[in-house]
Amino acid sequence: MYKIQKRLFSVNRKIKVPPIVYIQGEEMTKYTMDLIMNKWINKYLDTSNWKFYDLSCKNRDITNDKCLYNAVEDGKILRSIFKEPTITPSEYQKYKLNLTKSLPSPNGYMRKEWNGITISRDTIHIKNLDLGYKNKVIFDRHAVGGEYTAGFKEVNSGTLITTFHPDKDFSTILVDQRNLKDKNNVVVTYHTPLDNVNIMADEFFNRCLKYNVTPYVVTKKTVFKWQESFWKIIKDVFDEKYKTKFNKLNLLERTNNDLMHLISDAATMNIIKWKEGGFGMISHNYDGDMLSDEISQMHFSPGFITSNFIGMNSNNDIIKQFEASHGTVSDMWEDHLKGKETSLNPLGMIHALISAINYSVKIDTTNDYNKEEILLFTKNLQTIVNEAFVDGNCTRDLNKNGLTTEEFIKNIENKLLDFHSKRLSEIYSF
Repeated sequence: MYKIQKRLFSVNRKIKVPPIVYIQGEEMTKYTMDLIMNKWINKYLDTSNWKFYDLSCKNRDITNDKCLYNAVEDGKILRSIFKEPTITPSEYQKYKLNLTKSLPSPNGYMRKEWNGITISRDTIHIKNLDLGYKNKVIFDRHAVGGEYTAGFKEVNSGTLITTFHPDKDFSTILVDQRNLKDKNNVVVTYHTPLDNVNIMADEFFNRCLKYNVTPYVVTKKTVFKWQESFWKIIKDVFDEKYKTKFNKLNLLERTNNDLMHLISDAATMNIIKWKEGGFGMISHNYDGDMLSDEISQMHFSPGFITSNFIGMNSNNDIIKQFEASHGTVSDMWEDHLKGKETSLNPLGMIHALISAINYSVKIDTTNDYNKEEILLFTKNLQTIVNEAFVDGNCTRDLNKNGLTTEEFIKNIENKLLDFHSKRLSEIYSF
């Protein structure tokens, strides 16, 4: 027992951890994560076999996106990815950053190449800390298709014909035909793949059962008739596998003992009304993006929301990418560059990093790592960070007299040192 404890808490020996893909972003979140890595992580963990990729706009431009392609290929192999927020540059940012070309969304490419299934965004809850929702709220949005992969063209008046040509078939199917009478139009085409919606439904319902929340399916299928198939697939999965389980747990009492469909308009209003929480929603890609952002605002700030992507490689092994639900926090970055104080809440990012480490431990098959001590470290780190928000030594989104970005990082650094020093003292006095 003495030797195990000494090995678990020795600050003189770093804990070796399995490889993950670590995607670096930019602006305020990159600055903050650099501090966290230096002050909280690298002092205790041996991350030498992590794969680091710089996905800043400048590096993507310089490497002609090879950094993105390489990160994606390693992600298919390692399957556990932590991602800092990145920028998809606008035309103004392209000019401001002196980029040679427009850059597409890195998230879009990753989700396509990793066969995206779902993006889960859930509320983070800390004991003895009141936030927006009293109980857990979970959200799953389809990780592929929709407006994010749209093709478009500005056109004049004329006739628009959309046709489909099946593989290995010389037939032509008319999808849509319309006359454009206006002189100025934007034509948009996109599709939503449905092959993996059943897998997405399994993930969603299992998470609802895990967190004891009532499930809802959100679409606009009354107007967007093409969304009916999405609802039907999810409902069939529910009826076949999950209805009995949910009823046994009394999780369908407020939905007449069945899976309820919500029009997206109603979901928008209920997200505001249902402050008790205890619900989950599953939806299409774009609706899920907007509605989960609304949930983050209701739960106080995006810093208290997780964002986990789930995909699959060619061997049908699950890929998970963990990130915060917010962006690079450009306004704080501008203040930082001007020498002004900032106070960034890093909870979502550290939650994501811990989740990536824990998932790498879960899927590791080499037996080269002491999984017990890794999971104990991540558990202790999460506890220490959570307690800082409860005791008031937190960022200014929770307490107007709270700590600056740097002060918060330093506070947790000191608490980690104190924690490990006390454990060592207990060990040596054994």
